[in-house]
Amino acid sequence: MKVLGVDPGLTRCGVGVVDGVAGRPLRMVGVGVVRTPSDADIAHRLVLIERGIDAWLDEHRPEFVAVERVFSQHNVRTVMGTAQASAVAMLCAARRGLPVALHTPSEVKAAVTGSGRADKDQVGAMVTRLLRLDAPPRPADAADALALAICHIWRAPAVNRLQQAQAAARRTHPASVPSAGIRRGTPQKGTR
Repeated sequence: MKVLGVDPGLTRCGVGVVDGVAGRPLRMVGVGVVRTPSDADIAHRLVLIERGIDAWLDEHRPEFVAVERVFSQHNVRTVMGTAQASAVAMLCAARRGLPVALHTPSEVKAAVTGSGRADKDQVGAMVTRLLRLDAPPRPADAADALALAICHIWRAPAVNRLQQAQAAARRTHPASVPSAGIRRGTPQKGTR
């Protein structure tokens, strides 16, 4: 399985390609950063990110794209830029018919280091060890992109089995099984 990991950002969008399967040694195929000038118009910056990601997709031809799920931060401007870059990555993948997986930062950290609270240095050190690199990829956005790809390779078999089981259950009992990613709960008073 070849996965392109994308750590979205407007100024630096980390990209990394990892090849392998869960339980076997992984191989880094490529790593880098798509950069945009901070003084450029936002629309132009998004076009530059699109071109950069398209170039990575054309060159490496991954089977999956793993993107960091945007989470709420205190700085709304940073969240907006990250969300916009994330959407561009998903659009580029969808245009090619590639499946996209979203992973939260804590999921990625837990998968790679064993702790969802690991810092960037710990993630970089484990990426270096897991991919048998001489040094951690720099900047940290590049290492984070590789960590996303690793996380997806390791988690994909379990997620695929869950989705297949849900699909089979829906065929047998369509009304009682929610779609993947949808949680059912008891409606709260006054809703519906």
